[in-house]
Amino acid sequence: IGQKWKLPILWYIADAENQTLRYRELERKVVGITATMLTKCLRELEEDDLIRREQLSTIPPTVEYSLKERARTLLPSLEALYNWADEDMRKNRKA
Repeated sequence: IGQKWKLPILWYIADAENQTLRYRELERKVVGITATMLTKCLRELEEDDLIRREQLSTIPPTVEYSLKERARTLLPSLEALYNWADEDMRKNRKA
């Protein structure tokens, strides 16, 4: 998860209404990422057992990504880190 794009990908999937996002939705949400890098990160997150990839039998084919339980257990720690950083930035702006 130490790679630039992996945390935003995990956050967007976790934040999705049903915690499932299609490839194109992720591509739109993760601003600045290339299709090649998104594909690479998704494959690595899948290999790390953090996300689930499901290919649906539709025309055209659709791929959906969702968080596995391992990633869900990581979210509270990431949220705590985000809250700390947000609070620290606010303090530094006031100083």
